[in-house]
Amino acid sequence: MAERIDKREVYDRFANVTKQTQELLDSMEQLKLDMTEILEENAELSVENEHLHTVIKEFKGENNEDDSLSMPRQNLQKIYEQGFHVCNEYYGKRLDYNESCTFCLDVIFGRQ
Repeated sequence: MAERIDKREVYDRFANVTKQTQELLDSMEQLKLDMTEILEENAELSVENEHLHTVIKEFKGENNEDDSLSMPRQNLQKIYEQGFHVCNEYYGKRLDYNESCTFCLDVIFGRQ
């Protein structure tokens, strides 16, 4: 008869692989959260940078490029373009790739 498989050893190996897989999943989830936080911070800094450029242009007496939207709506548009919802329902959540949100667009370009 072929060599007998030690059931306890198989179970221990399976438990070890399961534990490693769970640790990997936990690590990936934390990485995803960290990445989202960095992207949000990047979006905020981009909006602030754009705002500072606008202030500098106003200080120098140059015209604003996009007079059709108020400054707050321009900021919302920048956040939306960075890939985040700006609507009341999903505010701050990440947009899926190539996703558009009618509610967000209404907030940005709706009644002024």
